[in-house]
Amino acid sequence: MASPRHFDATPNESAAQQDRAGESLLDRIGNTPLVRLERVGYEFPDVEFSAKAEWFNPGGSVKDRPALSMIQAGLASGALHPGKTLIDATSGNTGIAYAMIAAALGYPVKLCLPDSASPERKRILTAYGAGLVITPGDEGTDGAIRRVQKIVAADPEKYFYPDQYSNPANWQAHYRTTANEIWEQTSGRITHFVAGLGTSGTFVGTTKRLKELNPEIRCVSLQPDASFHGLEGWKHMETAIRPAIYDDKLADENRSVSTEESYRLVKRLAREEGLLVSPSAAAALLGCFQVAARLPKNEHAVIVTVFADSASKYLNERFWDED
Repeated sequence: MASPRHFDATPNESAAQQDRAGESLLDRIGNTPLVRLERVGYEFPDVEFSAKAEWFNPGGSVKDRPALSMIQAGLASGALHPGKTLIDATSGNTGIAYAMIAAALGYPVKLCLPDSASPERKRILTAYGAGLVITPGDEGTDGAIRRVQKIVAADPEKYFYPDQYSNPANWQAHYRTTANEIWEQTSGRITHFVAGLGTSGTFVGTTKRLKELNPEIRCVSLQPDASFHGLEGWKHMETAIRPAIYDDKLADENRSVSTEESYRLVKRLAREEGLLVSPSAAAALLGCFQVAARLPKNEHAVIVTVFADSASKYLNERFWDED
């Protein structure tokens, strides 16, 4: 493998210099569109539903943001340097982001991934050159976490282990970027922020910053309604290994959503909005509908969520063929 590229955590080039040089791949992370939904949710005429279209990131998901932030932090601290291999547990999207960014910078990557991850995710990771350690699917990401901890403990000098579930650089990415983008894109009109919990970084970081900008914004976290579910990347906190970065005091409300209802909404979004999104994205919107249903009659609201990724990694799922 070629030597790792030097990468400044805080580039000092002027904007004009960067414009002349052109943007790098990593410069394209963030600043994703906020998409207003026009047809689904019609039963709530006083509510505006919008979502961050995170598949516009170069790695195809919201996880590009924290992956870049954690790698930048590792480079800045010296924990990541030539000779190290990046390793972590993932359900797929953070792993893809790691693999993409590390390939661009010249670092090898090894990932522990549950067998239940979609075949498309595994193929993408292999395409980027990541080494995969497949763990039992029925153990989910918790099994992958346990495996990576054993690997690192056996040879700690070999690996840079960012540990996305415990690394504050995860939620800080959303504090610095996602929240401020939402605020600007809604012109400060946002009344509710709704997001699912996986590592919890998206919810924690975005909520912390939005509450600083306007303490009246209601922030609602979402979880699957059962320990066994089909919302890849999400955690049922009562039965899963709790991420160290998760702060259960932040949410104004926590709600649960159904995998089966999310699958149905995936197809509605495709056929009524022209949006091919993942089951977790549909689950996030389902949570928005739950929030809207509890609002007082005629109360106007601007509810914003995050569509973590598109449907491109889920097109082999059986629910597409079901009535």
